[in-house]
Amino acid sequence: MVKRVSALSGEYLVGRLGVEGACGVTLKEIPDLSLIQIAAWPDTLSAVGDKAAHIIGADTAPGPGRVVSTSNGSILRIEPLKWWVIGAPAFELSSALSINEGAVLDLSHSRAYLSISGPQAALLLNRHLPLDLREASFPVGTVATTAFHHTGVTIWRSDQGYELLMIRGFALSLWQILIESGAQFNAEIV
Repeated sequence: MVKRVSALSGEYLVGRLGVEGACGVTLKEIPDLSLIQIAAWPDTLSAVGDKAAHIIGADTAPGPGRVVSTSNGSILRIEPLKWWVIGAPAFELSSALSINEGAVLDLSHSRAYLSISGPQAALLLNRHLPLDLREASFPVGTVATTAFHHTGVTIWRSDQGYELLMIRGFALSLWQILIESGAQFNAEIV
């Protein structure tokens, strides 16, 4: 298998941004992303969802706009007939489905994965995303595809904060925007 190289390679510098004071935001790239897309046919949606859930050890697959996570991975319902599975090996998923049930596609090299947390994470992200990230509107376990500086991104709210999947070709410019904006929140890159 080809070794995955970070889209932020050479630009990812660990440290503190901004002035002294309490850290409001923590930015972290999640390396070695395993991102598998599963697409089902309309008549196989339930069966394919059950198989995807079984692979990560979940009881059921998530409904539209929702995420289910276990210690083995996460499943994001990104479209009516599609899920993204993070953390499960591609061969487990591809061997679990027949061509009559659906399709499996490895997207691991197509995205950069960031985790953004801290008491001011939503405020930082709302400077760039046209979403209401308050708890009442975007609770834990919610996923959405939106625009960040005219570029499509997928964001979900996890127990730790916000998880952001960016298209690899735009990841560096979006990262630089986050770094510049993060300085006003005394961001820390870990």
